[in-house]
Amino acid sequence: MSDFETIIVGGGLAGLTTAYLLAKEGVETLLIERGNFAGAKNVSGGRIYSHSLEKIIPGFAKEAPLERRITREKISLMTADSAVTADYFAPASSGPGRDSYSVLRVDFDQWLAAKAEEAGAQIVTGIRVDDLLLRGGKVRGVAAGDEMTADVTVLADGVNALLARKLGLRAKLSPAQVAVGVKEVIELPAAVIEDRFQCGGGEGTAWLFAGRPSGGKVGGAFLYTNKESVSLGVVCTLNGLTAGVTTLPQLLEDFKGHPAVAPLLAGGKTVEYSAHLVPEGGLDMVPRLFTGGALVVGDAAGFCLNLGYTVRGMDFAIGSGDCAARAILQARQAGDYGAEALSAYQNVLNDSFIMRDLKLYRKFPHFMEKTPRIFSGYPEMAGNLMAQLFIVDGEPSQPLYKKVGSSLKEVGALNLMLDGMKGMRSL
Repeated sequence: MSDFETIIVGGGLAGLTTAYLLAKEGVETLLIERGNFAGAKNVSGGRIYSHSLEKIIPGFAKEAPLERRITREKISLMTADSAVTADYFAPASSGPGRDSYSVLRVDFDQWLAAKAEEAGAQIVTGIRVDDLLLRGGKVRGVAAGDEMTADVTVLADGVNALLARKLGLRAKLSPAQVAVGVKEVIELPAAVIEDRFQCGGGEGTAWLFAGRPSGGKVGGAFLYTNKESVSLGVVCTLNGLTAGVTTLPQLLEDFKGHPAVAPLLAGGKTVEYSAHLVPEGGLDMVPRLFTGGALVVGDAAGFCLNLGYTVRGMDFAIGSGDCAARAILQARQAGDYGAEALSAYQNVLNDSFIMRDLKLYRKFPHFMEKTPRIFSGYPEMAGNLMAQLFIVDGEPSQPLYKKVGSSLKEVGALNLMLDGMKGMRSL
């Protein structure tokens, strides 16, 4: 007889969601987290799309420690000294399941952990899982100092996916599939945030940047407003970092000092600094997700989607935990945790928004990697065009088509057309 019905390795959103849903159904569940508490080492940009958790905990936004509901979206193409920005403002609530929020993971993850414990899950922290127990060709638990057995083990141990790699489910990650993000949380008074970012009480801004922040390499920057702080950071693929000469911490400092960003942070105090690996490969980096006695969820499964104008990871993590719990409950009812029985996880995933969206945008990561002009030429082109439109110096003005034409020289009209067609196909 096993010590537990289910052991979950990792206390991020995927693992906690799985634990909550299984415990609610009376499954004897143990979650093991290496950090001192859930959320202690979990890092993300800071935005959650509510739809996935709303289906699991209806009305969760009324009790969860959320920061601000996002009502303003901004995207900027940046050069060294300019920024061309698209700004979308929609203050009216979209309604439960259609809105999104800025969050601080150190608070949010602890809240979800408490919900899982209230449902009956056991959570132990400060313990590292060193290995998996393999018996009869199946995973039968974990080695974490002592050996603990389980009918099924859920691998939610993050993007490195060390345990899935030990099982041969996941190959070594390639530099193009993984990005490194560095993030700061900068404390500012609520009134200052609402004034500088044009937010009402409880409302917030999500702002993405491309071009200069990542040194013209594949990547970008983000800024999210919290109640009394802003979360901001820079993300760059490992390929981009190895090809560049500037370190990621320096890229962050340069971003904070950009003339379009520095005034927004004036007077702020850095209260948190963190770094994290981010899965960026889309569907092509998703490994085999099940074997006898084990399932893979969240970042360990590569469930993340960066489309340039939206970055999604938390809703995918929660959704994968939901799918894993449903598959485990089916296997429990059948009394069979072999690979064939747990293949139900893949079937449930295939019917979910996770796989549908990953399949829809499968070509986009490759498009980003193979089109470096997005991060170098196009920001320069946009900045030059805006300068020609808005700078008046007393010289005879040029017709609009000439202003546009001279700006297009940076990338070429043909390249612009071809990149546009490829980009549209990939989306």
